[in-house]
Amino acid sequence: MEKVLLLHSSCEGQTIKILNHIEQNLGEQYQCDYADIHLKPKIDFSGYDRVLIGASVRYGHLNKKLYQFIDSNRENLEQTKVAFFCVNLTARKEGKDTPATSAYVKKFLLKSPWHPKMIAVFAGALRYPRYNFFDRTMIKLIMKLTGGETDTSKEVEYTDWQKVSNFSQQFRTL
Repeated sequence: MEKVLLLHSSCEGQTIKILNHIEQNLGEQYQCDYADIHLKPKIDFSGYDRVLIGASVRYGHLNKKLYQFIDSNRENLEQTKVAFFCVNLTARKEGKDTPATSAYVKKFLLKSPWHPKMIAVFAGALRYPRYNFFDRTMIKLIMKLTGGETDTSKEVEYTDWQKVSNFSQQFRTL
């Protein structure tokens, strides 16, 4: 049985939901542990066969704790089978939903000293009713500017679960 570490930097929980889906797709021959990057976990990478990092974008940026984690663990990340995925609402649009076309992945690769061997981009979820007034107002403005959903009574999940399942299968062969 392979041991897999599923690390996350999540704002609203969609990144964790995607990791749960990946764990389900990996099946019983993989034992998965989760860790929140925001809690600055101390990890013994030698105890894992592969690692997956999922991070969400909020207001145009990945969380600075993701970069701090990478800086603190770069050597281990470079010596381990590691994949990375980015979750954002821009990826709901065709042409902005691949690592090569995602502005956030491009920015990540410029900013990060570590470059994962395998990268994916997934569309996130819009959860208006769960947001506080400020976030709801700002996200509605951003969505209006980008042609997205502006009805603040709605929750919309843009994640393409088949794309996540395909990524899960690729992750097995990393």
